[in-house]
Amino acid sequence: MSSDTALATKAAEIILQADCIVIAAGAGMGVDSGLPDFRGTEGFWRAYPALRAAGLDFISVASPRTFRDDPSLAWGFYGHRLALYRVTQPHAGFGIVKAWADHSLHGGFVFTSNVDGHFQKAGFEDRHMEECHGSLHHLQCSRPCANEVWSADTVVPQIDTEQCRWQGELPRCPKCGAVARPNILMFGDFEWIEERSDAQRVRRNRWLSNVERPAIIEMGAGVDIPSVRQFGHSLVRSKGARLIRLNPRESAVPSSMDVGWSIGALEGLQRIQQEMQRSS
Repeated sequence: MSSDTALATKAAEIILQADCIVIAAGAGMGVDSGLPDFRGTEGFWRAYPALRAAGLDFISVASPRTFRDDPSLAWGFYGHRLALYRVTQPHAGFGIVKAWADHSLHGGFVFTSNVDGHFQKAGFEDRHMEECHGSLHHLQCSRPCANEVWSADTVVPQIDTEQCRWQGELPRCPKCGAVARPNILMFGDFEWIEERSDAQRVRRNRWLSNVERPAIIEMGAGVDIPSVRQFGHSLVRSKGARLIRLNPRESAVPSSMDVGWSIGALEGLQRIQQEMQRSS
C-alpha cells in the first residue's frame, strides 16, 4: 500500500467513525476552483499587475485606510474580487464534503477564513457556517456610522482592470452616504462590524455542544494567517477531535492520531472518497 493510499484510508476511517464533520477551510480551498493564490507578494501581483506597477502589496490594498484615502482603488480591487467570486463555480470537492456532512449523525459545520461565499453557493446553509473574516457579499459603512450590515447583491462592479479602479458611482452607506466597504476583516482594521460573525460564532458553539466525536477536515489553511488552523487545534484539545489536514505545503499535524497529507483539497477529497466507496 502506497503512503498516499494509507493516508486516504486512515482519513476515511476517521470520517466514518465520527458523529459530525467540521469543515475548516482557508484560501487554498478556492485554488482548485480557479481563484488566484495570493500566497506571497509575487502571487498577489500576478493576479493584479496594476498594483505591482503602483508598488502596492496585498496588505496595503486590503486596508480600511485605502477606502479612506483612495476608495476607487480599494473598490477596484474588491469589486474585481466580488465579480470573480460571483462567476466562479465551487469545485467538486465542496460537494464531496457536503455529502459526508449530510450523512453524518449530527451533520456538519463550516469554519472558514474565506470571504468568497462559495460554501453557500455549493449548498451549505448559513446557519451552519462561520466566516471568521466576514464576507465580501455583505457591506458596511466605512466610517462606520452604525453597526449595520447589508447585502451586496445590488452592487454591480464596473472595473478598469488595467488600472484596478472602480468606474462610476461608488457603493454608499444608505444611512449617511459615506463610502461603503465590504464587511470583512482587513489588515489594521478597527472599523470592522463583527455582529454578523459573532452571531455565527454563537451558533457554532451551540452546535458543538451537542457533538462528541468530531472529524475536522481542514483544507488550504496556511500558517501566515493561522485563524483556521488555530480553530482546528482548539477542537483537538477541547473535544478530542481527529484532524485531517490537506495542504500541499504545510501538512504537519499535532499527533499520529491525525492525518497530515501534502496534497491539494480537491485531489485529497477525491482520493478519500474513493477509499470510502471501497469500504462501503
